Amino acid sequence: MSSLDPHALFLWLASQPSLGFEWQGYRFEAYQESTMPPRAGTVRIRLIYETPSAEGALLAWILALAKAQALEVLPIAAIERQVALHCLELTLPREPSAALLEAFPYAMAQLHLIKEPLPRLSVPGLLVMDMDSTAIQIECIDELAAMAGVGAQVAAITERAMQGELDFAQSLGQRVAQLKGADASIITRLCERLPFTPGLVAMLAELKSHDWRLVVASGGFTPFAAQLQQQLGLDAAFANELVITDGQLAGEVSGTIVDAQFKADVLARCQTQWQIAKGQSIALGDGANDLPLINAADLGIAYHAKPKLAAAADVHISHLDLRVVPYLLAR
Repeated sequence: MSSLDPHALFLWLASQPSLGFEWQGYRFEAYQESTMPPRAGTVRIRLIYETPSAEGALLAWILALAKAQALEVLPIAAIERQVALHCLELTLPREPSAALLEAFPYAMAQLHLIKEPLPRLSVPGLLVMDMDSTAIQIECIDELAAMAGVGAQVAAITERAMQGELDFAQSLGQRVAQLKGADASIITRLCERLPFTPGLVAMLAELKSHDWRLVVASGGFTPFAAQLQQQLGLDAAFANELVITDGQLAGEVSGTIVDAQFKADVLARCQTQWQIAKGQSIALGDGANDLPLINAADLGIAYHAKPKLAAAADVHISHLDLRVVPYLLAR
């Protein structure tokens, strides 16, 4: 293929080359993925994408980056994982400018700026993830409320919580109270149709193949967390316990509330229980209730998240699916 074709660079890189590649006055030099953090005075970025249709926009951005940093040679590596995405890594003398970062084609690809040593995929680690709107595509309390005919009431309480008028425990208690008297069979019916988030199964399979521990910690409910644990082979699941009396929901939860701090404590306890090495924990969530968990992990990942969590996380997956996660780790 002609080197004038914008896809030629990516085909060259995929061929595991040993020689350089010339493009419009720039020279790309291939290197192998490293497990080490960036050398002093350099930074690394990873560009993750799904289809070749993104490659033209990515190459244009890379060339703009080279021009802005006055680079004649760009060290570049192909990052390979089991999941079906593409990833390349660049080593740069300094971090891209804010203007360049803003100009990145985020609708087509994921950019990960590596600032700290990454957890290593090949070393056993720990993933703790939220459930509703993270591991699965729904909010279980909303689905139960709709099935029980109280969807509008529960939505109004949720809105008050989002406005900061209620804390998590208050919001949970008031929403669950709306379910009082509902037939408990709605739980079984919902368990039978939990929609996994795209990329979840592939992500977990790759982590599991490297002996990672997999945990769900949810402010939702135990039947659904247990269903995920059974279907996905998770190592542990934590959630709130709905009280059921005579085949009906009592409108209450029992035991310790799984709130934001509980989730963070789960990560710490699991690290100790399974002797997870320092630097080998990641957390995954989507909302403000996941903030302490994200902050407690060595790598905190926000997934299609609310602005507050997206701003606090080490990385925000905003367009692609959960298959991105293995590419956020070192080899």
